[in-house]
Amino acid sequence: MEGDSPADPQGPHALHLRTPGGKPRSRALGIPFKGIPGPWNAITDVPGLEVGYVTLIEGSDVRTGVTAIHPRGRNLPGDPVSAGFHSQNGTGEMTGVSWIEESGTFSGPVAITNTHAVGIAHAGIVAWTVARHPKLAESWLFPVAAETWDGYLNDINGHHISESTVVRALDDADRGPIEEGSVGGGTGMNCYAFKGGSGTASRLVEYNDTLYTVGVFVQANFGARRELTLAGVPLGEALLDDNPMAAYAAGPPPGSGSAIVVVATDAPLIPPSAKPWRVK
Repeated sequence: MEGDSPADPQGPHALHLRTPGGKPRSRALGIPFKGIPGPWNAITDVPGLEVGYVTLIEGSDVRTGVTAIHPRGRNLPGDPVSAGFHSQNGTGEMTGVSWIEESGTFSGPVAITNTHAVGIAHAGIVAWTVARHPKLAESWLFPVAAETWDGYLNDINGHHISESTVVRALDDADRGPIEEGSVGGGTGMNCYAFKGGSGTASRLVEYNDTLYTVGVFVQANFGARRELTLAGVPLGEALLDDNPMAAYAAGPPPGSGSAIVVVATDAPLIPPSAKPWRVK
């Protein structure tokens, strides 16, 4: 893609190369991926969608946070979106999915955090709605709060996430390019026994002479080192040495890793057509 190379860091696609904080993205490292990204190569390329983070890093044992996603922005939490849900291996918790399965829709924001704070994230969404949209809160709320486990790097039992942490992430959400890596709910996560965290991308898809955006956000906390494959290259087997997690006594059993993946689009889906997206 023109302007999408490390040699052109100020070109029209410079945000495909580095995060707002200056971290290199895959294209800056020459890793090839198919498709045409949106302007920010982020889930926020989907019109109206906003993302916010609160990152907690304190001392040597607090590495956690909250990610907030507003599908229609902070000002329209009561406008439902078509939705589907899929559980890949059952390792993880996500509230609100019974209503998604029943109605094919949900409304309000999404919060993603660590395993032991998913209830607090749920309560934080309620608190935010009561404070910012009190008329909406007069009806019932089915918040969508999700988690992955950050107990290897974080004091997960220390109750460092509070309702105010969640409210702050929801208030801080905005459009535009977003940070990746050790931020928000992904702060303490691991992936393939390397540092994991938060990631995002988008693609422009043409259908029936109309251009649509598909955006993805991932909180990654899964995978054995030997399983790592990048752009079709099996790197994991060559990088088995220097793996501090290999000796971690409390490590999860094989197949029990987790990831939260949020897929959003401005394509005109109705609930039945949204459901197949969850398994592709």
